[in-house]
Amino acid sequence: MQRASLFRISALLCATVVLLIARASWSQQPTLTWLGALGGDYSLAFGVSADGRVVVGFAEVTALRVRAFRWTAAGGMQDLGTLGGLQSVAAGVSLNGAVVVGWAENAIGQSRAFRWTADGGMQDLGTLGGNRSAAFGVSADGAVAVGGAEDATLRERAFRWTAAGGMQDLGTLGGNSSTAYSVSADGSVVVGRAESATGQARAFRWTAAGGMQDLGTLGGRDSTANGVSADGSVVVGWAGNAIGLSSAFRWTANSGMEDLNLAYANLVSGTAFLITATAVSPSGRYIVGRGYRFATGRFEIFLLDTGFPQLGDVDRSGCVDDTDLLRVLFTFGERGYRDEDLNWDGTIDDADLLIVLFNFGHGC
Repeated sequence: MQRASLFRISALLCATVVLLIARASWSQQPTLTWLGALGGDYSLAFGVSADGRVVVGFAEVTALRVRAFRWTAAGGMQDLGTLGGLQSVAAGVSLNGAVVVGWAENAIGQSRAFRWTADGGMQDLGTLGGNRSAAFGVSADGAVAVGGAEDATLRERAFRWTAAGGMQDLGTLGGNSSTAYSVSADGSVVVGRAESATGQARAFRWTAAGGMQDLGTLGGRDSTANGVSADGSVVVGWAGNAIGLSSAFRWTANSGMEDLNLAYANLVSGTAFLITATAVSPSGRYIVGRGYRFATGRFEIFLLDTGFPQLGDVDRSGCVDDTDLLRVLFTFGERGYRDEDLNWDGTIDDADLLIVLFNFGHGC
C-alpha cells in the first residue's frame, strides 16, 4: 500500500472519532416507500441504484400511453422521452444511476432496446435479425446490457449486449423463446424467463460456464426472474403459488424461493399484497416491485428495505465490527465490484471506509 494511502487512512481514522460521537443516527429497520406516478393512474418500477436513491421504470402520462422515468428522492420522476415514437419504458439502471436501459418506440412504431445517459440521450441497440428488441438490465458500469430481441424467425430470444460484441443469443430452456431481465455487476450472471420443452415459462439464471438454470416456482406453473444482486447470488421476481396467485419472490442457492409476503408479513399483512419483485440492489438489501395497497385501492410501486445486510456490514455477519473495518483496510485502493466496495462505485476507497466507521457497532 502506498504511503499516501496510509496517511489518508490514518487521517480518516482520527477524524472519525469526532464524527462517530457527533453523528446523527439513522434507522437500520425495514421501511416501505411508495413512489407515486407521472400524471396518470399507474406506474411500475424495474430498476434501483446501489443506494436506493434512483429508481427507473415507466409511468402513465395519458390514457394508454406510458413513458420511461428516472426517479430520485430530490427530483421526483423525470420523463426520458422516446426514439422518435410515442412510448418508452426504462427497465434497468447502473449502480450509480447514470446509465439507464429499456425500450422505446422509433419513428415507425417499432420498439427498440435503448441505452440512455444524460449526455448522450437514447442509443438504439439493434436486434438479433428481427424488427423489435428491448433492454431490461445493465451491468454495474453500464457496459453490458441484457434483454430480449427478435431473431430472423421473429422468435424472441434472451440477449447479452456489449459495445464490442453486439448482441449474443443466450438460448432457451428447451422451448422457442426467452427474455433476459437483469445482469450481475460484472455482466457474468444473467437472469430472466425462458420457455421449457413443455411450454412452461420459468425463471432462469444463466452463466457462460453453466448455461441456463431453471429456478422453479412457488408451487404453481410459471415464474419469472426480474432482478439479481451484484454478485449473482440473490435473484428476485414473481412466481405462481399453490393457489394460482402471482407472488413476489427472493431466491438464493441455499434457501431456494421465498415468498416475500410471508417473509415480511409484519409489513404487509392486512394492508397490502406484494405481487412482483422487479429489482434488487447490489447488496441484496433493497427490493423494488409492484403491489396492491388496500388503503388506496390501487396498484403502486414499493421499495422494500429488508434491513439486511446492515450498512457497513462487509462480511454479512449482522454486526459492523473490526472484521468489516479490516476487510476494507486490507483491500483499500483496489478496484472491482465486490463486498468491500460498499457504495458499489468500482473502487474501494475513503467513501467505503467511512461507511464502516459511521455504522461501527450497529447490530452488535
